[in-house]
Amino acid sequence: MSTRILIADDQAGIRSAFRIILDAQPDMTVVAEAADGVAAIEQARRLRPDVVLADIRMPRCDGLEVTRALAGPEVADPLRVVVVTTFDLDEYVHTALRNGACGFLLKRSSPTLLAEAVRSAMSGDTLISPQITVRLLRELNPPPAPPSPAAQLTPREAEIARLVARGDTNSEIAEALFISPGTVKNHLAAIQRRLGARNRVGIAAWAWSTGQAALDQRQG
Repeated sequence: MSTRILIADDQAGIRSAFRIILDAQPDMTVVAEAADGVAAIEQARRLRPDVVLADIRMPRCDGLEVTRALAGPEVADPLRVVVVTTFDLDEYVHTALRNGACGFLLKRSSPTLLAEAVRSAMSGDTLISPQITVRLLRELNPPPAPPSPAAQLTPREAEIARLVARGDTNSEIAEALFISPGTVKNHLAAIQRRLGARNRVGIAAWAWSTGQAALDQRQG
């Protein structure tokens, strides 16, 4: 069944470009567009799309408020919202995630990453632009290492965890390791179970806190 998407952005050119990219995917259909935040909220509540792509800077109501209204902790039946913006300010990232966003992408991200963010949202994962993930994790104080030691990951799983921490997408990991994206996804699911991580951001945080990410940099 096709994933139904609503695109909210005040620039018609951006909406058109996103529609072309997403409608070209065999498993996605753009069902509506909105040029401001209020219209985005109204259409989302009426149409109940599977995923809402929301820009941050929109008239009448910004994308962060759209996210809170549709996916926030007080929403009884939340929708999946992926924030897509030109601005990668840390404050925006943290606010979007607190407001319930299940993704945060930069508009300069590749078409492949845009589609992958939608699929990640549908699978219950949180995809953040690799550049943002790496920067945020480097700036954070190292979180406590989870109880699962590195030895509990297979060599291939540890390798994939390091690539996630480096900011690689599933497609890039598959290409680097000469395996299919489906195999990468299966490995990521196994890694999450072993580490008790909720998503790929948790995997990246583990890799940085245990020195695995630094190991990847030395090897590279």
